[in-house]
Amino acid sequence: MAKSKNLAANDRPLTIEEAYASRPRLWWVYTLIVLIVAALLGWSGTSITYKGLATKGMTIAQGIGNGLLHPDTGLLFNLTSEGVPYQLLQTVAIAVLGTIIGGILAIPFSFLACDRIVPKWVAVIFRAVILGIRTIPSLVWALVWIRVTGPNAFCGVVTQSVCSIGMICKMYITAIEDIDTKILESLDASGCNGFEKIRYGMLPQIIPNFISTVIYRFDINVKDATTLGIVGAGGIGAALIQCMNSSRWSMVGAYLCGMVMLMIVIEIFSTKMRARLARG
Repeated sequence: MAKSKNLAANDRPLTIEEAYASRPRLWWVYTLIVLIVAALLGWSGTSITYKGLATKGMTIAQGIGNGLLHPDTGLLFNLTSEGVPYQLLQTVAIAVLGTIIGGILAIPFSFLACDRIVPKWVAVIFRAVILGIRTIPSLVWALVWIRVTGPNAFCGVVTQSVCSIGMICKMYITAIEDIDTKILESLDASGCNGFEKIRYGMLPQIIPNFISTVIYRFDINVKDATTLGIVGAGGIGAALIQCMNSSRWSMVGAYLCGMVMLMIVIEIFSTKMRARLARG
C-alpha cells in the first residue's frame, strides 16, 4: 500500500517552483558562449580603423536630406524616358523577367540536386554548381555579363536570372525534401503511375512553397535591379548615380521617393500573396 502511494506521488506533475528548481544547470555553457562572442567581436574590431567622416560627407548627407524633403516634382511625374515612372517601370521589368527566368531554370536544378530523387553523386555535383552560383555576388555577375552583352537592361535580366537560381534552388530543395512521402506511398498503393503521383501527390505540396519563394525573390530583385543599374545594367540606378555625381539633389530625392513608393506597393502585394498561399 505504501509502495503504491509513493508511485502515485512520483507520477504527479511538478509545480512551477519544482520544475524551475530541477532545471538543467547550464551556466557554464552560457558563459562560454558569451566569451566566444566577445572574443569574436574583439578580433573583428581589430581590422576596422575609423578615420572620421569624409570631407564632403556632411554636405552630401544634407544634400540627400534636402532632396528627399524637396524632390523634383516635374521629374517625379515626367512620363518620358527621363522621368521617374519610366525608370521604375524598367527596373520592375528587369526584376520580373529575371525572377521568372531564374525561377523556371531553378526547377530542374533543384530536382537534380535533391538526393531523395536522384543518386547522391548527381545531387552532390548539382549542389556544388548551385553553391558556385550563390558564392559570386550579383555585382560581380553584372560586371561579367556587361562584357558579353554591353551596358543595357538585357544585362540586368541575365544577371538577375543567374543570381536568382542560387537562392531559389536552395528554397526549392528544402520544399522538395519536406514532401510527405506517405501520400506518395498511398497513391502508389492505389495503383497510380509515376505521372499521377507527381501530379496529385508531389505538386500540390511544393507549388505553394515554390510560388512563395519566387515572390520573395522578386522583392529582392527589385532592390538589386537598382544596385545593378549603378554599374550599367539598366534600371533606375544609372540615373540615380549620375544625379548624385553631379550633386542634383532634388532629382536624387525624386528618384528615391519613387523607389520608396514602389517598394511599399510591392511589399503590400507580396505580403498579401504569401498570406493567401499560407492559408491554402
